[in-house]
Amino acid sequence: MTDEFDALLEALELKDELRTGWVLRKIDTPESVAAHTWGMATLCLLYAAQAGDAVDRDRAISMALVHDLAEARTGDIATRADDEHQRISDEEKTARERAAVAELLEPFDADADGEFRSLWEAYEARETPTAQFVKDMDLIDNCLQALKYERGNRYGDAEENDAFSQYENLDEFFATAAPRLHTEIGERLFEETKTRYEREIGRDCQL
Repeated sequence: MTDEFDALLEALELKDELRTGWVLRKIDTPESVAAHTWGMATLCLLYAAQAGDAVDRDRAISMALVHDLAEARTGDIATRADDEHQRISDEEKTARERAAVAELLEPFDADADGEFRSLWEAYEARETPTAQFVKDMDLIDNCLQALKYERGNRYGDAEENDAFSQYENLDEFFATAAPRLHTEIGERLFEETKTRYEREIGRDCQL
């Protein structure tokens, strides 16, 4: 069994694990996975009530907090709009993360009847309104961060970058989010964020 203190210290590696999508785009001082998790949990706190009675706000926040925990061990594997640029398959990514999260949460789940791992599994399954809402907030946080980086001019769009040859500016983050939204509140926040982003770049976002 994994030692509880060691598991906790390993989980805190998320504070230093940089988000791969931003690193590939050569963002100046990109956010960490932990920063993304905070943003996503905050969105769950603020918008759960608008998502409808079927969404459990407290469960949504808890789900957000554990959803990327495995990346403390596996690293962040970015979702790409173009399959040929995907580093590993979704199946392999999920298998690696399931194994990692099981070990990291084992010492804490021993006294919680498997509650924490069940949150991660529910998020991955996306079968409940709460899990679908949480995934939408994951996608919205990415789009908000893209808008923030665009406003701050935190990357060099004139610099040649093979990782983003298909998309201009930070369009790919909107392109990967658009087809995966499940909720009305997610779609509304997406459209508002995209509109503001398009205003910044002076053209329609490429989806």
